[in-house]
Amino acid sequence: MSMIQPGMERADIAFELNGAAVSVSVPPVRRLSQVLRDELRLTGTKVGCDAGDCGACTVLVDGNPVCACLVPAASVSGASVTTVEGLANGRLSALQASFLDHGAAQCGICTPGLLVAATALLERNPTPSEAETQDALGGVLCRCTGYRKIIAAVMDASRHMYGVDHRLPEVGHAVGASPIRLDGVPKVTGDEKFGGDSFPADALAVLVVRSPHYHARFSVGDLDAWAKGYPGIAGVFTAADIPGHNCFGVIGPFADQPALADGFARFRGEAVALVAGEREAILDLDLTDFPIAWTELPHVLQPREARADGASLIHQHRPANVLTSGFVERGDPDAALGSAAVTVSGAIETSFVEHAYIEPEAGFAYMDGGTLVVVACTQAPYMDRDDTAKVLGLAVDKVRIVPTATGGGFGSKLDVSLQPLIGLVAMKTGRPAALVYTRNESMMSTTKRHPAEMQATIGADAEGRIIGMVFEGDFNTGAYASWGPTVANRVPVHASGPYATPNYRAEGRAIHTNGPIAGAFRGFGVPQATIMQETLYDELAGKLGRDRLDFRVKNCLRNGCETVTGQRLESGVGIGECLESLKPHWARALADAKAFNATSVATKRGVGVASCWYGCGNTSLPNPSTIKVGISASGDVMLHQGAVDIGQGSNTVIAQICADALGLPLEKFQLRSADTAITPDAGKTSASRQTFVTGKAAEKAGRALREKILRFANVSEHATITLDGPSIFIREGDATRRIDLTALKADADGLVFVTEETYDPPTQPLDAKGQGKPYAVYGYGAQIAELEVDLKLGTVKLIKITAAHDVGKAINPVLVEGQIEGGIAQGIGMALMEEYIPGRTENLHDYLIPTIGDVPPVEHILIEVPDPEGPFGAKGLGEHVLIPTAPAILNAIRHATGVLVTKVPATPSRILAAIREKEARR
Repeated sequence: MSMIQPGMERADIAFELNGAAVSVSVPPVRRLSQVLRDELRLTGTKVGCDAGDCGACTVLVDGNPVCACLVPAASVSGASVTTVEGLANGRLSALQASFLDHGAAQCGICTPGLLVAATALLERNPTPSEAETQDALGGVLCRCTGYRKIIAAVMDASRHMYGVDHRLPEVGHAVGASPIRLDGVPKVTGDEKFGGDSFPADALAVLVVRSPHYHARFSVGDLDAWAKGYPGIAGVFTAADIPGHNCFGVIGPFADQPALADGFARFRGEAVALVAGEREAILDLDLTDFPIAWTELPHVLQPREARADGASLIHQHRPANVLTSGFVERGDPDAALGSAAVTVSGAIETSFVEHAYIEPEAGFAYMDGGTLVVVACTQAPYMDRDDTAKVLGLAVDKVRIVPTATGGGFGSKLDVSLQPLIGLVAMKTGRPAALVYTRNESMMSTTKRHPAEMQATIGADAEGRIIGMVFEGDFNTGAYASWGPTVANRVPVHASGPYATPNYRAEGRAIHTNGPIAGAFRGFGVPQATIMQETLYDELAGKLGRDRLDFRVKNCLRNGCETVTGQRLESGVGIGECLESLKPHWARALADAKAFNATSVATKRGVGVASCWYGCGNTSLPNPSTIKVGISASGDVMLHQGAVDIGQGSNTVIAQICADALGLPLEKFQLRSADTAITPDAGKTSASRQTFVTGKAAEKAGRALREKILRFANVSEHATITLDGPSIFIREGDATRRIDLTALKADADGLVFVTEETYDPPTQPLDAKGQGKPYAVYGYGAQIAELEVDLKLGTVKLIKITAAHDVGKAINPVLVEGQIEGGIAQGIGMALMEEYIPGRTENLHDYLIPTIGDVPPVEHILIEVPDPEGPFGAKGLGEHVLIPTAPAILNAIRHATGVLVTKVPATPSRILAAIREKEARR
């Protein structure tokens, strides 16, 4: 059978690329993005969708921005093409420098496309307005930043004609400063290597055969005979080829997902087979004749169906479709609600939410002697190592995970995806194996935010104090467990919100269905539960005749309070300060809304408020991080930092913490980033734990290294340390001692002084009633949403978000602001537009995430109530910033319209339906 398809004949195509003449021999219809990346190795042009939806592949053709994934190579013949690599011209452009200065690049996957599109704008208009900037960049999606710093960077670019200030803070002043990201320059030059950017030239390409059905039995035919019909195919692999235990999962007792399904597929998109071959053979391979026979089986997609009497079991080894449940009870909530002066009850339903990171899963694997090496995007290298080793029957020390830069994760890249698949191909063929998920297969096969069906009742006394609450929720965890147990256990702890609730009962259940797997997504179920609780708080305040913000201030946790798990919070409780800081903004917003609504009939303005709290790290489980830091014979500080930076800034923040703890300047530090062969386990990047947990380990390691050096010099702890080339100078009073580092014995890593320290937050297990100490540190926050609702169309226009967050100590204020803005953008999506529907929204055209025009101005108020457990008092932040946004928006919609939308997202049709229902009741 010929492999040459129509349009695949090659042609010589010559054009100018970044000012130099180039010529390639490729099929004329090949995508320009593929030509740039695969033929010319310019991987700064990223591919996020291959459909023109995300804009990550934006390049300039004769000065005009285009999506390179939509441009056939033949169309640039004789043209001038500029990619991100062509912007610097030997030094950073003013725009690139402005991006660094403003912190406008977080994970960096969308940054090249934004820079190229903005360059075209600035060529036409060096001082654009905000509206002009939004219009020019509207075709490029970003999932991390919330866009506000991008807008500021573009508008401010003219001030950076001479570059960016690379000076780092002075000794002892790294914490609290905002140096540019230590890993920032490669993000703006296109040099950063993500999962799909460094494939070996001889790597086999891999395709995944996936189930088209929600639940089905299948059998495969003669694979060898099929493969022989396609020259260039090196092998076809199924579950029968897996040498180890064909089962993985992030929580050991609940691990239940096969790497390749064996005879049964439990959800649409499940991997059932692999096809590996030469890149050209695989590039346009049509799998419609792949020898597999399907028999559809009954399926259930809703938790209520899965829990119904007689429902078929998703997993035969479990007695029911309830994966697990979490429970917290304190006091007598039924009696408290019975005696309450006022009670409110309600129900809220939320939807599947897609992570929609711009970088699809990507990586390659190869054999290095007897060790399997997997180079891929991930949030959890050590967990990847353990799961991959188990599936492939290898000892853990025979698997090495080398994380690439990760183009967004938000929780989904905690689970293994392609790691065991490409590992299997590499083991079986002896060749490197590479795989990049298409946008469609990424969205159909990877984890989502849990849809929730929740009910709650809250009661208060006549003075407006909360006296009791009951909550229950079913969380659709899909076909396999993933992080369902974490969601089920975390929700009951947090469903009270950051408020004193003396009588309380909450249960969260993770329910198996044949829907998409629901896993970790920025908040582990707390954003859903907070919508339920905070919308009821507004209703309760209304019934009591109290101001909604004052009602929250009256009931919020304070130092000395006990939580619903009986944990006494001795210090560090900053929710009161967050709420108090919002008071002037609240008064102004309410006055503005009142004035607007007095004259506007078709459009009404609303103001909403909501709070959050969030425990940093695992719930009542060990949660250690280990950091190694040392000084080389040449006088460099080597920080072995295994916390994967997925855009949140851990590479910079953890180095800042360690620098001040050690007492040496940040400029002396060199990073040895996550790699299971060279960096200790810093734990997974999730649960807002890296700044707190790994940061604490870095603080301990820095202090320990300082102490070791001072002991070696036989001086007191008050001495100062300086590094000058291969010498350490130690000064105490008028005395100075020099240590010649070259005269000391170095270890295998070339370090002459080294320490390794571990930190595990002190927690206690929860008992049968959920009483105990689930977290050592909590973070707090509150937000105000201002918006307008068109009463005829049901559309929402956001005016402003004001966000007050207690971070304990802002280690890097610019990065903190970026996290706040990015989290708010995802909260906006959850509130107003994001609803993943299997089979219908498996691309970035039909699945809507906020664009640059959807995120309003954000005012951040940084509250610093230090927690003695955190490094320099710092608390986690990453998830907190998303949690209050959706309920604040829903409360603002109700303030504007008088109706609460009880199915999230609050789309225009749902808002209109609620308004009509209200009118029909009149």
